[in-house]
Amino acid sequence: MEIVERSPGVLAPQWRLTSIGIAVSISLFAFEGLAVATAMPSAVRELRGLAFFGWSYSAFLVMNLVGLGAAGQWCDRVGPRRPLLTGIAVFTAGLLVAGTAVNMVVFVLGRSAQGIGVGLASTAVFKLVATAYPPELRPRALAIISAAYVVPALVGPVLSGTITAHVGWRWVFLGLVPLALACGGALLRALRMSAAPEGTSAGGFRKPLFALLAGGGVVVLQAGGNAVVAGRTPLTVLLLGAGLLALVAGLRELLPRGSTRLRRGVPAVIAVRGLLAGAFYAVESVVPLSLATLHGFGTAAAGLPLLAGSIGWWAGAQAQGRITKVTRPSLLRWGLVALACCFVGMAALCLEGAPGWPVYLLWIVGGLGMGVSVPTTGVLVLEQSAEDETGANSSALQISDVTAAGLGTSAAGVLVGATEAGHLGFGAGMGVLGVVAAAVCAAAAAGASRTARAGEGTAVG
Repeated sequence: MEIVERSPGVLAPQWRLTSIGIAVSISLFAFEGLAVATAMPSAVRELRGLAFFGWSYSAFLVMNLVGLGAAGQWCDRVGPRRPLLTGIAVFTAGLLVAGTAVNMVVFVLGRSAQGIGVGLASTAVFKLVATAYPPELRPRALAIISAAYVVPALVGPVLSGTITAHVGWRWVFLGLVPLALACGGALLRALRMSAAPEGTSAGGFRKPLFALLAGGGVVVLQAGGNAVVAGRTPLTVLLLGAGLLALVAGLRELLPRGSTRLRRGVPAVIAVRGLLAGAFYAVESVVPLSLATLHGFGTAAAGLPLLAGSIGWWAGAQAQGRITKVTRPSLLRWGLVALACCFVGMAALCLEGAPGWPVYLLWIVGGLGMGVSVPTTGVLVLEQSAEDETGANSSALQISDVTAAGLGTSAAGVLVGATEAGHLGFGAGMGVLGVVAAAVCAAAAAGASRTARAGEGTAVG
């Protein structure tokens, strides 16, 4: 393994404004996602909408998938400019609607618009990376996307909490509007220089409708899991059956053929991305709760591992952009092995008498694994996609990520509900979750060699 510096980099004059625009846009999306969790209690109280609490998250998830489904073919037909600017505009409109909402129904509509906007813009950003940067700089450009999540993770909860307490929850949304508009302006130059293929159509409504179906399947499956915990057997069968059918029908249209079989090349990359996202976000969602429940940590101490994980993610993202003489599939495998080791350690900490402090170190390892793996899957997809397929394949990659993350966090939530209902002990439940997540990552690591084209090693750099 050799680490080298190349010049010029992504901050060279010809790419500087593009890189800054990408970093700011992704940071805005990440900050908004973190800010919602902080602002929601105040918003629910003021809008008297406790019954709609869960819908603010579910609506975002479902409509995010719709945006991702619409963006892929649109980007391939007309280039990244219109999808990206449309996504930023819709996201901004969603901020305005949520920030000025008079009831929870309007607030949920705002969250839906934000989901569509993020789906459109995030896919277009991948397309922009493919068109604006030369191949040797794409790993570093994708590292910008991963690193852009770190600053919001560091300051987002504190900043949004301060804004909510001293100015009001509405400004958590409204305050982002000028930044979103400035972000679109920063990217205009790169978008003008990006070659647009022939075509004027957005690609129709087929994929967005199937994305809506898949997103609805995730929500219905979560409801079915909750029905299992509640012991409502007839309702459970109905919900789980309907949710599974909807999810499978949607993903069959949205993901490349052979994804479920890890067919060599792009389908295997997309499948592996889903496996690692589902495992990571499932465990991450219960880390603070586990530390508080099993080890008696306070609120601040229980949340610090997520900060440690963000730092590890940043370090991994930077490293993968600079490592050479190692094939991309091998790099992906090592990232997955790091994740599996992290989850085994998390499961061990659920044993009676185990200390809680090692979670800080473990979550740095987990973040490092994600920082290496996530950009690497993006590089593999861009390297193996024809020019008129980068949008569709990048869309499928993110759909796999978002869907698996939704399923993983839903499964973790159902498991927590089962422990609350007394069906099993909390430590045992979290231990099972860690072991299953480790097994998923180990299986993905075993299939990582299939993420290269047949007969290729897909070397880094």
